[in-house]
Amino acid sequence: MRRDVAKARDYARRHGVPKVHERAEDLIRDPEIDAVYVATLPATHCELALAVAAAGKPCLVEKPMALNHAECLRMTEAFKTRGVPLWVAYYRRALPRFLLVRDLLASGAIGRVTSVHVEVNAPLAAGDKASGWRFDPALAGGGLFFDLASHCFDLLDFLLGPITGVWGVATNTGGEYAAEDATASAFSIGDRVIGTGIWNFNADRVFDQMTFKGPAGELRTPILGDTDVIVMRGSGEGDADVHAVRNPPHVHQPLIQAIVNELRSGAPSPSTGESAARTASVMDRCVANYYEGSG
Repeated sequence: MRRDVAKARDYARRHGVPKVHERAEDLIRDPEIDAVYVATLPATHCELALAVAAAGKPCLVEKPMALNHAECLRMTEAFKTRGVPLWVAYYRRALPRFLLVRDLLASGAIGRVTSVHVEVNAPLAAGDKASGWRFDPALAGGGLFFDLASHCFDLLDFLLGPITGVWGVATNTGGEYAAEDATASAFSIGDRVIGTGIWNFNADRVFDQMTFKGPAGELRTPILGDTDVIVMRGSGEGDADVHAVRNPPHVHQPLIQAIVNELRSGAPSPSTGESAARTASVMDRCVANYYEGSG
């Protein structure tokens, strides 16, 4: 479905898609459509997903799941009531890199994890680069924090378990757009892991890394990039195990396959509406100061 039906028909012709719709409601109600993927702006996710639930069809929703946690709860309740699955496109849960990281942590590669630090930096977007929907809270729920930190918190939920406590502060340091451009967070996972995070979108360079520490070493992994996973033991780089795992050609494909597998055989996909709603709750609390008038 696309509002510009000529472009939709062109895409369909080039990719062998047998049917085109000009309106979302027509696609959702089409009796030949078994499941729906909502890949629109976050501001429309809740409304469209509720329509899919009303039609009794399984649904995959892009991330972030919705504008806020309250909308996420409406969505999960609707699908629970109808007894059909709701998934969210946090595709990193199915990537080989993070399956490896989860296995390394679970096997005690650095001992019991005691802390984690997340850092994501990028230069300030300005001018035309700052005019897209990702910088408009009315369309995205927040700024780049909602777009990128959502992956970070969702990964922590996947790798270590749900975040049980969180504090955050957000601000605008560059004045190029209305949304926050720098956010800090402190959080806990269970009662034995503490964490911190910095998402600075007014920095001098692009950088992203998640660092886990334990009594037997340290594990570093990119979050958004495609570089090595490194396990450090001892005090020198010579004590490092380097895992040169790389992303597949199409990063979303492993999660899509997991969803297909669930539809066909019942094997659960790793990214659900419930897990994504937990991530939305964490993000809301991180930026609450900014959007409730003190930022």
